[in-house]
Amino acid sequence: MASTSLGPSILVSYCSSASQFHDSGLRLMLNRCRTSRRRFRVHCESTIQEKELRRCSPSLERSSLPREAALRSNGEWKAVPDIWRSSVEKYGDKVAVVDPYHDPPSTFTYKQLEQEILDFVEGLRVVGVKADEKIALFADNSCRWLVADQGIMATGAVNVVRGSRSSVEELLQIYSHSESVALVVDNPEFFNRIAETFSYKASIKFVILLWGDKSSLVTPGRSTPVYSYNEIKNFGQERRAKFARSNDAGKYEYEFIDPDDIATIMYTSGTSGNPKGVMLTHQNLLHQIRNLSDFVPAKAGERFLSMLPSWHAYERACEYFIFTCGVEQKYTSIRFLKDDLKQYQPHYLISVPLVYETLYSGIQKQISTSSPVRKFLALTLIKVSLAYTEMRRVYEGLCLTKNQKPPMYIVSLMDWLWARVVAFALWPLHMLAEKLVHKKIRSSIGITKAGISGGGSLPMHVDKFFEAIGVNVQNGYGLTETSPVVSARRISCNVLGSVGHPIKDTEFKIVDPETDTVLPRGSKGIVKVRGPPVMKGYYKNPLATKQVIDEDGWLNTGDMGWIAPQHSTGRSRSCGGVIVLEGRAKDTIVLSTGENVEPLEIEEAAMRSNLIQQIVVIGQDQRRLGAIIIPNKEAAKGSAKQKISPIDPEVNELSKETITSMVYEELRKWTSECSFQVGPVLIVDEPFTIDNGLMTPTMKIRRDKVVDQYKDEINRLYQ
Repeated sequence: MASTSLGPSILVSYCSSASQFHDSGLRLMLNRCRTSRRRFRVHCESTIQEKELRRCSPSLERSSLPREAALRSNGEWKAVPDIWRSSVEKYGDKVAVVDPYHDPPSTFTYKQLEQEILDFVEGLRVVGVKADEKIALFADNSCRWLVADQGIMATGAVNVVRGSRSSVEELLQIYSHSESVALVVDNPEFFNRIAETFSYKASIKFVILLWGDKSSLVTPGRSTPVYSYNEIKNFGQERRAKFARSNDAGKYEYEFIDPDDIATIMYTSGTSGNPKGVMLTHQNLLHQIRNLSDFVPAKAGERFLSMLPSWHAYERACEYFIFTCGVEQKYTSIRFLKDDLKQYQPHYLISVPLVYETLYSGIQKQISTSSPVRKFLALTLIKVSLAYTEMRRVYEGLCLTKNQKPPMYIVSLMDWLWARVVAFALWPLHMLAEKLVHKKIRSSIGITKAGISGGGSLPMHVDKFFEAIGVNVQNGYGLTETSPVVSARRISCNVLGSVGHPIKDTEFKIVDPETDTVLPRGSKGIVKVRGPPVMKGYYKNPLATKQVIDEDGWLNTGDMGWIAPQHSTGRSRSCGGVIVLEGRAKDTIVLSTGENVEPLEIEEAAMRSNLIQQIVVIGQDQRRLGAIIIPNKEAAKGSAKQKISPIDPEVNELSKETITSMVYEELRKWTSECSFQVGPVLIVDEPFTIDNGLMTPTMKIRRDKVVDQYKDEINRLYQ
């Protein structure tokens, strides 16, 4: 086999036949214990003979196991890839994935997808992948990402995941820190971008291209073997066919993956600090798979649209779960999202708050550019529906409160009656709005059942808007360190402003940030969680692990929040136990006056303005708050045209002073009811994006990097 490290020459060795490889690995004698304390092992011959250890996913590979091993595989899920066998038995001929935007476009039924995974698993073993090795999977969402992810897991190896849009330096840091031994990458273009750096600074046994042709690699002659996706699959097919014809499978000692084995290492993107490797076990992820149905009652044949990075914990856990329900998933991207929502009409969309904010902004823009009569009618009817749904929440008991003491019964009764009367009066106009406005908006959005939002805070005005037009948006909460979902809203108890009830077997508590004492319900403090979703720890970082997980297993999330009190009467009677978040503890701005400010409240209020595209509130150690704002210049020009003659050249190219004045006016308008007001404003032209490093892959703004990039301008702003 070729050299296991990339040399300075950056040469490519093209391998095309499985016969070039020799099986190697741990040799075990038959006279060792027939069972292991840690996991079950099966010896497949009765004579004393050296055997190669083969770790496997018992349910997934049951049909290819020797008889003795197969009998021990009872169908119970021990590893994540085990889900495919039971899904095939239930939904074999149903379509599992549709991937239309890669070359070639791909569609797989559950049976076909399982075979792809089995071939890939065996192909990985052919090229030398061993249990417990770390394999870096640097690629974006696609059906082949899913196959590679499951294939690596099923060998007992650990995949280390990241997207192709990360910087070369970050990818190298992750590869090196995780002690990865091989690379699975998206395409030749991505590999060409990282090849030179990795060739000098990383040791790589082999590289697998998920998409594209090896001939597109710009530096032929590399000493490290490079395989295409199809080559790995073909290696696996040949080996599996050989097993079927002979007794070669009996040459191995089979060891089942243990649920407590590490399945993946996911490096936190985070909004600050260096990434840390989160070790998630098969059991962590299986807990998500078994329990997410409490929040998303998906049914066989329903359609899901996937546009988030598959390597991100939120998207990843949701994908694993929905494939146990027999759904059809279509892969898309931001570029195609609008068209796919309209044409594909998914039952569910799994996404982050920014996507729902973008949909909201698009609807508002469409309304504002319509004729004056249509605009007035639409805005008026939407306001009526907002008032109607507000009253409905009151009489259904879905209004949040921090008050621990429930209201008097007579007060609750009068409140309930008043809400019923007002809702009854508004109902005919709400139905008119449904017919004339909401139905058309829903058709353009395309979501037929629910939008699942996670990975950040969902602004209240967006939440209320979608409720008013009849689109269910279920907000959830979690961290990479919690696999990730620890709570979510149910359709039957969709309390706006909250992140719902805890997932099964998971505990929450709120503690004082200074004393760590447990606070009563309704009191704001640090959110801590404990239960099966909590990670095994940070890879090679026991100190960081100890800092976030205490001796009793409680994980400090770093988020501020509170638990809604339990009331038996009143407008909050159905809210008891839901979790409410109020920003990150480390995002809190401490002014020089000693006052603590949560910037999220101000930012969410400001984002209601169509002139403000992005905002970061600043002011640490200053006397007053400030803000860095990316303006929506097109909206600003449109607004200016309504106030200034179109002949005026200032309308065609607004000065920075004019834009600053307009934005500041909007800022004061929309944040007037916030606890704190923003003073000086810094207008910048370059948006915060993933590519320039100012947003995380899940589209959350990296506050520390934004502040650091504009530190000189901020200093001048406060002078």
